[in-house]
Amino acid sequence: MITGIGQDSHRFDLENSKKILKLGGVAFLGEPPLKGNSDADVVLHAITNAVSGITGVNILGVVSDKLCLEQGITDSRVYLQEALKYLQNKQLTHVSISIECKFPKISPKIPEMKQSIADLLDLSSNQIGITATTGEGLTAFGRGEGIQALVIVSAS
Repeated sequence: MITGIGQDSHRFDLENSKKILKLGGVAFLGEPPLKGNSDADVVLHAITNAVSGITGVNILGVVSDKLCLEQGITDSRVYLQEALKYLQNKQLTHVSISIECKFPKISPKIPEMKQSIADLLDLSSNQIGITATTGEGLTAFGRGEGIQALVIVSAS
C-alpha cells in the first residue's frame, strides 16, 4: 500500500461571467468560478497532485502549463488522466477529499462528484470519500474568498 497527498486552492473570479465553477468535474451553475488558466477545478487538481505524490512525476506546473497554454486544454480531467499514466503497475484503491469553502454548498452535489471522480479513476463511487467544511470561517476559504481541496489517495 502506498499513499499520496495533494492540495490545491484558487480564489473566486468574481469578474468572469463566462466561466463555470467545476469541482470534481461537476458544474456548479450560478456560482462564481475560480481564477486560473484552466477550469481551476481544485478537487481534480488536488487529486492530480496526490497521484503525483505516488508517482513522483509532477503534472501541475510544466506539463499542465504546456497542455493549457500551448495546446489550449483547460479541462482538468485531462491533467488527471496525464498523471494516471505514470502509475504503471499501481492501482488506486481509495480517494479521500476534504473541501473547505463558505460557498457553494457541497453536500447536495457529493453523489454526483463521487460518480464523476470514480468514472475518471476507474473506481466505484464507494471508494471515494468527500467531506466539506467552512472551517468556522477561520481561513480565507471559510470566509468566501476561494476554495481549497485536500486529498489523500491510496494505491496498491
